[in-house]
Amino acid sequence: MDKTLHIIGGGMAGSEAAWQAANAGLRVIIHEMRPKVGTFAHKTGHLAEMVCSNSFRSDDSEQNAVGLLHWEMRQAGGLIMEMADTHRLPAGGALAVDRDPFAEAVTARLTAHPNITVEAGEITDLPESGHWIIATGPLTSGALAQSVLKATGEESLAFFDAIAPILYADTIDMEIAWRQSRYDKGETEEERTAYLNCPMTKAQYEAFIDALLAADKTEFKPGETAGYFDGCLPIEVMAERGRETLRFGPMKPVGLTNPHKPDEKPYAVVQLRRDNKLGTLYNMVGFQTKMKYGAQTDVFRMIPGLENASFARLGGIHRNTFINSPRLLDHEMRLKSHPHIRFAGQITGVEGYVESAAMGLLAGRMAAAELSGRTLDAVPATTAMGALVSHITGGADAKTFQPMNVNFGLFPPVEGLKGGRRGRKDRYKAYTDRAKADWQGWLAATRLDETALSA
Repeated sequence: MDKTLHIIGGGMAGSEAAWQAANAGLRVIIHEMRPKVGTFAHKTGHLAEMVCSNSFRSDDSEQNAVGLLHWEMRQAGGLIMEMADTHRLPAGGALAVDRDPFAEAVTARLTAHPNITVEAGEITDLPESGHWIIATGPLTSGALAQSVLKATGEESLAFFDAIAPILYADTIDMEIAWRQSRYDKGETEEERTAYLNCPMTKAQYEAFIDALLAADKTEFKPGETAGYFDGCLPIEVMAERGRETLRFGPMKPVGLTNPHKPDEKPYAVVQLRRDNKLGTLYNMVGFQTKMKYGAQTDVFRMIPGLENASFARLGGIHRNTFINSPRLLDHEMRLKSHPHIRFAGQITGVEGYVESAAMGLLAGRMAAAELSGRTLDAVPATTAMGALVSHITGGADAKTFQPMNVNFGLFPPVEGLKGGRRGRKDRYKAYTDRAKADWQGWLAATRLDETALSA
């Protein structure tokens, strides 16, 4: 029996799946179309390249579901989390990553692994035999997407995703901007000053909103509908929902004090997060946009402190593809009509770098178990991993399925806890305590026997 695992796609999910399966003894071939075939968002041929942000979001494993997911991946020996920790940048309570060294390090670790081979080139058709994981992400090539559509008879679902601009740090006016993480969050001075803040008066905010609403924007093609993922809405779409929406979203002025004008409370604040270890690049936090390039420079230079800003990358919008996983996948993420194929990552309808990598971690372990003649116990739904995989493989309503970040709403309730905002801290702690115990138990019970794979 051929015990080679083929993985299509070298993003977060494909990289993590390869790492887990190779460490269990499988021979793994990663098929990555870049750099031979490019995408709208990717700039390099590195594996695990980060494109829309450099943040893995909150790292709090006791009060935040994505922080819990970080913890579970670390416990499972996840490569993505190991490299993220190695190339971590100050970001208050968040886990931000120096994106280029991170991708280079992931690539180096995978290509150096004796069980892993990387083959450049596009796979255009669903494979008819062998053992495969499709982890092509939201920018799946048109040919492969059509092959999936033909095989499943399902209309592929899609939504539009936007990326935020990146600025050169030395073009930001520090006589106006200041360094501070919201609520001074962070254990070190570097973490407490991880963000740059650009303040706005009410008049400046109102003028900014007017310009934002009037700016030229990318138009959709005939027949396309603007279905956005709520966690990554373009700022223009948020502004269209109400003039104060941004002020209660990414531009909220709370938890910050302007040292240049300590007695003057900003009406709104634009935050910038360090995008590389050198501190030469900054990402505009929450400023995903579909404005045309010329409009972006005009509008964003209205922000105090950014009047003379230069942009290393402007924002943009692209179409993301995902499958109707609750209808198409079984409980081990196998395509029901073609069970030799698993899907993993963002194409399954999970949203976010960490969630994508987590589904790759599970897919790699499931494939390794299958090829060793074992069936893994179901991942407990009480864990962050289990809550996600349960959601995409049947927990969500297939009729209304949309991309989802991990969140405590996907977890089974903890009995005996009171609800309401006052009890939320205790409730989240109970979720995470239960999840950590159950995850450690699952890892211990499903540890793979590498001798079975090499037999």
